[in-house]
Amino acid sequence: MWSYPEQFDLIVIGGGHAGCEAAHAGALMGARTLLLTMNLDTIGKMSCNPAIGGTAKGHIVREIDALGGVMGKIADRTGIHFRMLNASKGPAVWSPRAQSDRLAYQIEMKKSLEEVPSLEIKQGTITSLGLEKGAISGVETLEGVFYPCRAVVLSAGTFMRGLLHVGASTYSGGRAGDKTVTGLSKCLEDLGFRLERLKTGTPPRLRAQSIDFSKTEEQLPEKGVRFSFDPQANHLSHISCFITYTNKKTAYIVEKNLHRSPLFSGKIKGVGPRYCPSIEDKIVRFPNRSRHQIFLEPEGLQTREVYANGISSSLPSDVQSEMIKTIPGLEHAQIMRFGYAIEYDYVASGQIDATLKTHAVEGLYLAGQVNGTTGYEEAAAQGLMAGINAVLSVRKKPSFILKRSESYIGVMVDDLVSKELDEPYRMFTSRAEHRLLLRQDNADLRLRGYGKVLGLISETQCNCLEHKRSVIAAGTALLERTCLPFEGKSFRLADLLKRPDFSYEKLRKKFPDKLPDYGEEVNTAIEIDLKYAGYIEREKREIEKLSMLETSVIPKHFDYESVIGLRHEAREKLTQRRPHHLGQAVRISGVSPSDISILMVSLKKMSLGKMHTDETNTS
Repeated sequence: MWSYPEQFDLIVIGGGHAGCEAAHAGALMGARTLLLTMNLDTIGKMSCNPAIGGTAKGHIVREIDALGGVMGKIADRTGIHFRMLNASKGPAVWSPRAQSDRLAYQIEMKKSLEEVPSLEIKQGTITSLGLEKGAISGVETLEGVFYPCRAVVLSAGTFMRGLLHVGASTYSGGRAGDKTVTGLSKCLEDLGFRLERLKTGTPPRLRAQSIDFSKTEEQLPEKGVRFSFDPQANHLSHISCFITYTNKKTAYIVEKNLHRSPLFSGKIKGVGPRYCPSIEDKIVRFPNRSRHQIFLEPEGLQTREVYANGISSSLPSDVQSEMIKTIPGLEHAQIMRFGYAIEYDYVASGQIDATLKTHAVEGLYLAGQVNGTTGYEEAAAQGLMAGINAVLSVRKKPSFILKRSESYIGVMVDDLVSKELDEPYRMFTSRAEHRLLLRQDNADLRLRGYGKVLGLISETQCNCLEHKRSVIAAGTALLERTCLPFEGKSFRLADLLKRPDFSYEKLRKKFPDKLPDYGEEVNTAIEIDLKYAGYIEREKREIEKLSMLETSVIPKHFDYESVIGLRHEAREKLTQRRPHHLGQAVRISGVSPSDISILMVSLKKMSLGKMHTDETNTS
């Protein structure tokens, strides 16, 4: 084993969405960073649907961008179909989504990372982690190289003991066409980590020329939708997606072949995502539903492959082919790639803290599907947070932990730390208690300041943010102080805007000489802040009530066994999960309100004892 002559501050294992963000953040913060991946040509590869964003996921991408991450920028540059989901509902659930050109996204991501100073990118397959006195000292590769480092972010995706299923056929792989990783799982188990199995899957990909789009519903792209708060040039054509539906014939074919599905034959042991089920699951779970929606989404401008979103399947190839031909528009469709299910190892709940660092090994951080999540966006956000915290730890600086009340990323990480996962974790707006405050449009106002402090956001970007903030404040003040006649009475413009039948644009057209056009982004922010002012204030008051629990930090090595009165189950769960503060402890299953009260008293006594000791030492 040859030891690499230089030591890295941070090594990121895996070039998926989590790994890309971790490596980008670490290097941008000035840490000597190495991104180590099995294949340089698959950095940033979109293994499933080449889409970014969606309900709640779009919020996460905008938060990643606000903090200085890269996903939103690449999505904007390579998008071919943009939409704002839930636009007919309240602003709390508006969610941007983009269909990207798969190959363009991958190329652009790799190029962006290659241009980051302090970041080295190398091809290599990890076999084991090097430890010294219980802390990370480096990584060993299949190629016979030991890379010394001070911290590791492990983002192995679905590659740890990955197993692919198509009907009765089973073969190893991290995804179709890529080999699996075996040694890493054993290494983690030898270090005391508890691994479990999860499952996910993909639908068939179809040849566009074989689809009769006249029998489908066209979905046109929308203008003005984006992820990044920094303008990005997109030189790609924007094209349509299409919608079709399954029917009773489809359901019949699936039902009569369920015994051939590895999901129902007992062959697959891993748990799949409940909210993104296969077509087999849908037919079984919703027997009375006459049809299921399918989105036909182009994979890119340089290919004629179409992603059949909505019919993920691991049925045998002949069944998939027969099933497809029952669907309107797909009667003569040619399958270019059959759908499949994949099982993989992940590190079971309760083994990481709020920084995504493992309890068992100092300097080892986990990000992405290895933590039991699903989705590009969830993975990227974890990669960003893990990369940031790994560098801060190496520099012996305070950790960076976002609260549930200030970001969707904070909600997700808190859930991963405090809750038991019984299926792949996916973000939804319903998971956030304060979603009116955590809108996708104000992510920069909420989080960009953190990015500046961390070294991920430039002075120019901050100046743009402060200009936006000041314009919103000035526009709001103008509406609040301006009174004008309307319907025979005098009204403040702010009060008119609060009416359901008024928007800022409608108000501006009504009084064009009184209200300036600040641009769609600022106009919308002013409108939302005024229309929902009462609800926003109520949410802020609720957050203040809970702030005491969130700010009651529990020491990292707190001895729960010494707390008199704690129930055995609470001691066990708290010792295993190591919550960062009382707010997290409250959300751990098996910890009761009485346990929290006892813990609160114990922490207060400890704090008073420390103060007394400090005073004694000072005197």
